[in-house]
Amino acid sequence: MKICLVTGSSGLIGSAVCTYFAGLGYAVHGVDNNQRAVFFGAAGDTRWNQRRLQESVPGFTHHELDIRDRSGILDLIQTIRPSVIVHAAAQPSHDRAAAIPFDDFDTNAVGTLNLLEATRRYAAESPFVYLSTNKVYGDRPNSLPLVELETRWEYGDPAYENGISEKFSIDQSTHSLFGASKVAADVLVQEYGRYFGMPTCCLRGGCLTGPNHSGVELHGFLSYLVKCNVEEREYR
Repeated sequence: MKICLVTGSSGLIGSAVCTYFAGLGYAVHGVDNNQRAVFFGAAGDTRWNQRRLQESVPGFTHHELDIRDRSGILDLIQTIRPSVIVHAAAQPSHDRAAAIPFDDFDTNAVGTLNLLEATRRYAAESPFVYLSTNKVYGDRPNSLPLVELETRWEYGDPAYENGISEKFSIDQSTHSLFGASKVAADVLVQEYGRYFGMPTCCLRGGCLTGPNHSGVELHGFLSYLVKCNVEEREYR
């Protein structure tokens, strides 16, 4: 049976990936240590989503492991030899990153390096998909001219009518420390692909949310606002 390894498996994106690949017949191995609760407190706790996966996803195996644990990551990938790796684990908050810069960079950049090197050693032919972020572009998209339509603003240059291309520069921009750590990881993923000939891919999403989001004020803001409305409590 093919094996899919998902990091950040108890989070919004990771849990959706677990469910998707299980539906394709993969044995899914999830890596998560509820670090979101450490970063954001009890409201960010994702254990409920971990339990949901364990109870509802056939063939799901949970690994209580921090991606910063280099030897643990090396051992895991050597043992299970995944057919595909989807890396969704992260410290995801701009504001939190400024308060915990070492934890932010070690999680986002060094954790990604640990996974890439383990994959190169033990599963080099397996696709490595990294959940990056549109924040790698920093504030440069703000320099693009906009036009006001009836219900929204849109880019004024037709070249951007389908969104910002991955060729858009990430240089000479203010990123935030979070953006910088994600840029480092993004470039590492690209470099492992090009230098070692590995099938790597970066997906640069933004403003992602859904019912399985443990949204808090510092991250998952859309989910957090919905919770405030449903619970009839005032947003601070």
